Amino acid sequence: MKKTFTLTLLVLFGFSYAQDKMSWFEEAKLGIFIHWGIYAVDGISESWSFYNGYLSHEDYMKQLSGFTAEKYQPKDWVKLISNSGAKYTVITSKHHDGFALWNSKYGRLNAFSSARAKKDVLTPFVKAVRKSDLKLGMYFSLPDWSYEDYTHHTNKIRRYQIAADTLRWNRYLNYMNAQLDELSQNYTPDLWWFDGDWEHSSEEWRVDQIKTKLIGQNKNSIFNSRLNGKGDYETPEIGIPVMAPRSKYWELCVSINDSWGYQPNDNNYKTPMQVIDLFVDTLSKGGNLLLNIGPKADGSIPDAQKNVLNELGGWIKKHQSAVYPTQRGIPYEHFYGPTTLSKDRKTLYLYLRDIPKDGNVVLKGISNKINRAYVVGQGAILNQQTICTVYWNKYPGLTYIEVPKESIDPYYTVIAVLLDGEIELYREHNGAVEQN
Repeated sequence: MKKTFTLTLLVLFGFSYAQDKMSWFEEAKLGIFIHWGIYAVDGISESWSFYNGYLSHEDYMKQLSGFTAEKYQPKDWVKLISNSGAKYTVITSKHHDGFALWNSKYGRLNAFSSARAKKDVLTPFVKAVRKSDLKLGMYFSLPDWSYEDYTHHTNKIRRYQIAADTLRWNRYLNYMNAQLDELSQNYTPDLWWFDGDWEHSSEEWRVDQIKTKLIGQNKNSIFNSRLNGKGDYETPEIGIPVMAPRSKYWELCVSINDSWGYQPNDNNYKTPMQVIDLFVDTLSKGGNLLLNIGPKADGSIPDAQKNVLNELGGWIKKHQSAVYPTQRGIPYEHFYGPTTLSKDRKTLYLYLRDIPKDGNVVLKGISNKINRAYVVGQGAILNQQTICTVYWNKYPGLTYIEVPKESIDPYYTVIAVLLDGEIELYREHNGAVEQN
């Protein structure tokens, strides 16, 4: 009995601790992803361009001479990210091509010793982040297609099979883990954003050992799911999930145009409205948005990207009370649009993309009394009317909330609906009236 009780306490403690270390992530709502590497020089696909044979590895590496970082201002990067409304940022410390942004003692490809920049460009960014309120995320590719002891070089060239040369594979793992140790000890990331796990099993990567080591160096570290599923949160990519993920913690990563790294010919930028569409949809499903930007090889950020982040930040600042302290909203049967709920579930937020045709929005099946409805960020108190209620039925009716045109936001108008207690949704099937 004593052993069972002790085990129960340990399980409960572990569950409580896991929730506690994820609390900042759950409340962050927005992160900014940064893909920066030598692929920005010629504006080609990061790593994949040589892996898939669009050009040779030799030609890909010629970009090292064009990675100057001469206009790189990490403090300005951090200011822009903070002004966007983001609460964390994730930077590509090393992509699949093996090019490291810091002065690594391991390998031969990095911004300090290999590129024209001749400087460590990761450390100044981390220092600027640590002087802000942002949490730091570190992207790290498990594969390194340029490293001679890694199994894969391109989609047609495989250097060896692990079973046939375990010593060589162990040499690669030693190199990979040495770089992880550098990042962990020098920067102590709050979040690890791994990538490339599909090329090997968790046993081959030794995922459990990686996690144990990194948690030992920072017990509050959190991990994305790209460790063969052994992470703390799900990471869907590009497409907003039609159905909310089952995981309590998840993050949609999406590019600001059609490319991760900077490509001068990719001008298909998402408009601020489209980005806010993605953000609101993600909020309503209880997730975070990780929006990617791609700086140029000289370290400057394109004006089109700055504009989107600034517009997003302006909208979030106006509606921050309806963004950060919220959770997943209510089903669409009750409101024809995205919604969120306050942490105490006593305030329902309605997100309006368009101007209501008759000036009203409709709530259906809310059993609570509505104490007040107002426009977030503007404060206007709104009139309401409830219809289709009778004393002999529990059906709560339909509530119309009037939204004046002068209260409409250029992007999304947010309505706060204050309830008399935790939200209660009427979910019964109405039948015929037998007697009254």
